[in-house]
Amino acid sequence: MINLLFDGQISLFIIILIALIISLTFHEFGHAWSAKMFGDDTAERAGRLTLNPVAHIDPAGLLMVMFVGFGYAKPVPTDPRNFKSPWASPTVAFAGPGMNLLLAVITVNIYVVGLNAGIEFFNGPGPQFFFLFLAKINLLLMLFNMIPLGALDGHYILAHFLPRDLSWRYLRFNNQYGNMLLLGLIVLSIMGLPIFHSLFGFAQYLLQYLVLV
Repeated sequence: MINLLFDGQISLFIIILIALIISLTFHEFGHAWSAKMFGDDTAERAGRLTLNPVAHIDPAGLLMVMFVGFGYAKPVPTDPRNFKSPWASPTVAFAGPGMNLLLAVITVNIYVVGLNAGIEFFNGPGPQFFFLFLAKINLLLMLFNMIPLGALDGHYILAHFLPRDLSWRYLRFNNQYGNMLLLGLIVLSIMGLPIFHSLFGFAQYLLQYLVLV
C-alpha cells in the first residue's frame, strides 16, 4: 500500500486508508456495542463504545497495514463474568465480523441506488472505487476474522459449538499454538502463497449477492 505514495497515487492511498479506518472502527464498535447489550460495560468505561476512530485505531497496527498490507486495531476489552447469557461470548465475537458484513451490505446498496438513480457523483471513478473497495474490504475482514486461530474472533465462535471436552482441548491448543499458526499464514501470504488473495477473491464473489435493490 505504501507503494502508492511512491508512485504518486496519493488520492488512491488516502481513499484506501479511509476505507480501512472506517472498516476497523465499525468492527471494534460492533464488539463494544454487543458486549454492552449482554450486560458488560467494560468497553464502554474504556471509551470504546464509539464510532470515533481515535478510540479504536492502533498506530502500530495502522502502520503495518500501510507497509505490509496487514494490520490490526486495538482489541475491545470485555469481562465475560458480566455476561447475562451463555450465548454472549460467541455473539460478541461475531458482532465484529457481523458489523463488517452489515457495512458491506449498506455500502454496496448505497452505491447501486445512487448509480441507478442517475446521480452523477456515483459515476466518477473515485466514488466507484471507494464504495466497492469499502464493501470488499469489509467482506474480507469478516472472512479473515472468522478464521478460528489465535486471537481472531472465529476461535471464540468455534469453541462455543464444540462438545465441552473437545472445546477445552481446542482452546488449549489455540492458546498454545494459534498465534504461531496465524502468523505462519500471514508470512506465507506475504511470501506469495495466495491465502489472502483467495479470501479477497471470495469477497469479490460474495459482493454480488449483497445487492438488495
